[in-house]
Amino acid sequence: MIEIRKIHKSFDGRVVLEDISAVMETGMCNLIIGTSGSGKTVLTKCMVGLFEPDSGEIIFDGKNIIDMSEEERKALRRQIGMLFQGSALFDSMTVEQNILFPLDMFTKQSLAEKKKRVNEVLEKVNLVGSNNKFPAELSGGMKKRVGIARAIVLNPKYLFCDEPNSGLDPQTSLLIDKLIHEITKEYNMTTIVVTHDMNSVMEIGDNIVYVHKGKKQWEGSNKEIIFSDDELLNKFIFASDFLQDAKQMRMMEANKK
Repeated sequence: MIEIRKIHKSFDGRVVLEDISAVMETGMCNLIIGTSGSGKTVLTKCMVGLFEPDSGEIIFDGKNIIDMSEEERKALRRQIGMLFQGSALFDSMTVEQNILFPLDMFTKQSLAEKKKRVNEVLEKVNLVGSNNKFPAELSGGMKKRVGIARAIVLNPKYLFCDEPNSGLDPQTSLLIDKLIHEITKEYNMTTIVVTHDMNSVMEIGDNIVYVHKGKKQWEGSNKEIIFSDDELLNKFIFASDFLQDAKQMRMMEANKK
């Protein structure tokens, strides 16, 4: 579990985050949503220690990252898996070499042990036998799955995903959402997903934090979001006629029960 308590962050006198508090639950997909420039990326970077908040606390399972020594922070980062927006694979490395990279950096396992672990995570993301392929030979969805494999190869307690469905078609996006959700439950990780994808919100949003102009505007689940009376949230979520109709249909179905 990750607790965020009264986080403030400014750059050159411009307030980017103001008094944000939230709880990211273990075993759940915790989504951070908001328009571009709302502060959600800065919030995430504060959580992983890339930015230092001006004030507030970020608690990883009872330990405040702000009070940690550099050695303690390094130990924490080893427990954090990262899935980047563009997958961030090394083009000159094979799939296997990309996934080996964190194992080479952070473990003293034998090569046989590391390769066994690589094959385990490749099986988990349904890419068995792709070890010797290069990123240029992969589709966008396959690259994301390799990115997920690399992110979980060290058995992290925390998984951060930055726009995991960016650039993917709707069908592939659903597969990536399902994979992230399954891995979160199976490994009982605390998963944080920064996303603009409203399908992801509805499909895997166990806990959702909506950030608007640097403040937490709303927090709840995907089951609660369609009943929200928050005007700003509704304008963001149900911007299209299709989603407005979907909301009305879900509310009608709920009222029948």
